[in-house]
Amino acid sequence: MKKILVIGASGQIGSELVTKLREMHGGENVVAADLKKLKKYEIDGPFEKLDILKEKRVLDLIKKYDIDDVYHLVAVLSAKGEDNPMFAWNLNMDSLLELLEFARNGIIKRIFWPSSIAVFGTDTPKDNTPQNTIMNPDTVYGITKLAGERWCEYYFRKFNVDVRSLRFPGLIGYKSLPGGGTTDYAVDIFHKALKGETFECFLQKNTRLPMMFMPDAINSILKIMTAKHENVKIRSSYNLAAMSFTPEELYYEIKKHRPEFEIDYKPDFRQKIADSWPDSIDDTSARIDWDWSHAYDLEKMSSIILENLPKHFKF
Repeated sequence: MKKILVIGASGQIGSELVTKLREMHGGENVVAADLKKLKKYEIDGPFEKLDILKEKRVLDLIKKYDIDDVYHLVAVLSAKGEDNPMFAWNLNMDSLLELLEFARNGIIKRIFWPSSIAVFGTDTPKDNTPQNTIMNPDTVYGITKLAGERWCEYYFRKFNVDVRSLRFPGLIGYKSLPGGGTTDYAVDIFHKALKGETFECFLQKNTRLPMMFMPDAINSILKIMTAKHENVKIRSSYNLAAMSFTPEELYYEIKKHRPEFEIDYKPDFRQKIADSWPDSIDDTSARIDWDWSHAYDLEKMSSIILENLPKHFKF
């Protein structure tokens, strides 16, 4: 049976991915690792406290559990990255290179590493952004993701490392709190609505961004990691898309369920970051190469979140 290590297991993606992987492979075969310990992971499988920048500790853990595949989800996100650029660079880059070297030396077999729409920039076509296009990110997060994409492709072509990656849009879930990304307004807004508070949005009301509901994101990871080797034709990172909407459109969708909900728009430094990103994404390559498709739109997602969020947080 395949042995899997999920690093960053307590984060927005990891907290849901670990559950799905354990359903597929058995709890004992999926090791959850993070600096932050979550008790729920100890119920149905092993958990290890881990600082990914401590290379010897990572290596010891891989050997202890005889790990085959590593899902590397650790990163400093867009907004937080601007507060401490050098730390963001060191964490995002050194951790990826560490794992790529392990794979090159045959210590692990496969790596999943998420990229982001942050790799694009102000000169990138904003509508239906193609797979291959101009990339000139102006955030440290975007710079690290673009550099990471190039390293992934390099290690595949030079050393045949089986690394697989997806350029995620903004991700929206209801099982974890916002993580410091520019698109995380679309997570926080649901919390404010259920608390009965006015939501103060740090983006302008007409700022359109690509978004994805977390179940679609988890499904995309599972699909690319179970795809045949020859079907994964892009080894930098695949464009991925589901829906695009503005803060105003999201607000009015929530207001259908919560008529009393109010919003104020007070754009801050994150507006400039959002303005450099696409409005919509062309993910034709992912849909053709390994049969990607999304299942959720704005209406369906909003209804599910408003129904399920109170089961995970007190309001």
